[in-house]
Amino acid sequence: MFAPRLAAFLAAYPELEVEVAVRDRIGNLVTEGFDAAVWFGEPAPSGLVARRLLDTRIVTCASPAYLARHGRPRHPRDLARGHTCIHFVDPRTGLPFDWEFHRGGTRVQVTVTGRLLVNDVATAIGACLGGYGIAQPMELSIGELLRDGALVELFPRWQDERFPLYLYHPSRHLPPAKLRAFIDFVVASSRESR
Repeated sequence: MFAPRLAAFLAAYPELEVEVAVRDRIGNLVTEGFDAAVWFGEPAPSGLVARRLLDTRIVTCASPAYLARHGRPRHPRDLARGHTCIHFVDPRTGLPFDWEFHRGGTRVQVTVTGRLLVNDVATAIGACLGGYGIAQPMELSIGELLRDGALVELFPRWQDERFPLYLYHPSRHLPPAKLRAFIDFVVASSRESR
């Protein structure tokens, strides 16, 4: 979401340098020398300002090649019957995220199997594209792949699970101009991505 827009941001602010560190935890922004963080998931209690940027849908998907070999599951519960799923590590627990499906007030949890456990979205999507198994990435990460037909959404009627994206920074009072510019960039980018 942000990477394609960084060139324009850096061109607008030639005196700024941006360091992007992709990690599976926020850590301590102040002691680690970071001005801000962008993080998916509900915020844990901290002294940081947390600003909700957007919610993105969780999409259960597979490649056409996987579906040609294994068939298309009709209901989320079908995933427990012999389908290979790609597990994603919850950075807070170190365990795989549970697979849940939401529709209106109904929530179904399914125990899935698979031999691949990842902590990187790009790897999960790549394995899914390669036909290894079924994944549950965020729509924000795969919208174009769905539109192009490279991935197929399996349960469009079970699409009510959302995942929030937050911007964190240390203080609400008079942030430095460089931080204010970055905050404005992140907020504008998230609006354009909706």
